[in-house]
Amino acid sequence: MADKNEFHDDRAILDIHDMPKFFPWIGLSLQHMFSMFGSTVIVPLLVGLSPSIALFASGVGTLLHIMITQRKIPAYMGSSFAFITPMLALMKTTGYPGIAQGVIGVGIVYMIVAAIIWAVGSDWVDHILPPIVVGPIVMVIGLSLADSAAQDAMMKNGKYSLLYFVIALATLFLAIIFNMLFKGFIGLIPVLLAIVCGYVISVFCGIVDLNAIANAPWFKIPAFDIPGIDYKFHIDWAAILAITPIAFVTMTEHMGHIMVLDELTGRDFFKDPGLNRTLAGDGAASLFAGLVGAPAMTSYGENIGVMAITKIHSVYVLMGAAMFAILFAFVNKLNVLIMQMPMPVIGGISFLLFGTIATAGIQVMVENKVDMGLKRNLMIASTVMVIGVGNAYLQLGKFQFTGLAFATIIGIVLNLVLPQKAASEREHEQKLADKAAEEEKQRLLHQRRLHK
Repeated sequence: MADKNEFHDDRAILDIHDMPKFFPWIGLSLQHMFSMFGSTVIVPLLVGLSPSIALFASGVGTLLHIMITQRKIPAYMGSSFAFITPMLALMKTTGYPGIAQGVIGVGIVYMIVAAIIWAVGSDWVDHILPPIVVGPIVMVIGLSLADSAAQDAMMKNGKYSLLYFVIALATLFLAIIFNMLFKGFIGLIPVLLAIVCGYVISVFCGIVDLNAIANAPWFKIPAFDIPGIDYKFHIDWAAILAITPIAFVTMTEHMGHIMVLDELTGRDFFKDPGLNRTLAGDGAASLFAGLVGAPAMTSYGENIGVMAITKIHSVYVLMGAAMFAILFAFVNKLNVLIMQMPMPVIGGISFLLFGTIATAGIQVMVENKVDMGLKRNLMIASTVMVIGVGNAYLQLGKFQFTGLAFATIIGIVLNLVLPQKAASEREHEQKLADKAAEEEKQRLLHQRRLHK
């Protein structure tokens, strides 16, 4: 349980340091593991790496992150999509040994930046990331994933499928029903129950390959790729430079996720445990991933969405999910069972998960009473949201700033350079002030005449 001297968020059913009872703990942790599983294994499948290694690395990476952040941040680490393009290119040339060096390089860059922030402090974060910048960025984090959720829900092999969409909507509505109409333990695991029900519906609809599950061996050791053991290590600067710079892009996404968690939990993680520790946690996760054969790691919005829906922020639940991920990496039949997760089920539940992240951004602006009547605020929010949601990325050679990263930079720059009020607003205020002064002058003259 939490220390009595520590802040406790009474809005949460389970706050960060609250430990659940054993059997509910299992269900809550499985809910988080199911939520992140699809995205975590899709990245290695697209690149040609081992999904079980990625699953193993995500579990260990999450535990490392929680340990480095002193068990103060309920975050789950999974495979990052930001590095897919350079990894695909390197698989055709250097193979995984080149990718590994890039992933390790990402971890080292995070560590270096964390050390710099530890030395200079993070007070600058409040200055460059006020609510008018944070709110729209958090909304973009959720809304930029909307197209991915819709494609998963509707498309089968690139063509629209009414059956897929019906399954997706069924999964979505079941999650809403479980969340709204049930109490007790069932009310705490609406996402898990909706995923299981959607999976069962998919089985009856014939879109799950049951033979693959039946023929899979129960246990299988993941195919680790360890430098110096599975391949000869030598420095490949081209591979390192192809992947490592993208770390500066994912850092902005990392800060966005921290902002969402700040809002959900009522804390300021930039100050405690500090941005240096959160970045070091991300860096350690990627560093470990590169040493065992997995892609780079990052914190997952899917799990943040689960916390937003359930109001369960316990770090112990995330630790349980990490332990299950490590276990499932070796239990091959269960691994295959989840790998057969139908895309419409993932899409349906993503409608809710990604949507709750976006609404957290609205809440940031509402609670901080951001005045959208001011032109300055309107310019910042409008620009950030459309660039981010539209994924208007900046391409400089092989280096790409994603829509989210570019929108974050634009929002920060606009916040720093725009005056508090536009010239027309200052002119209007001056006219009102002059009018009020003239009215006051006339009132005083009128009073003087009456006294005479």
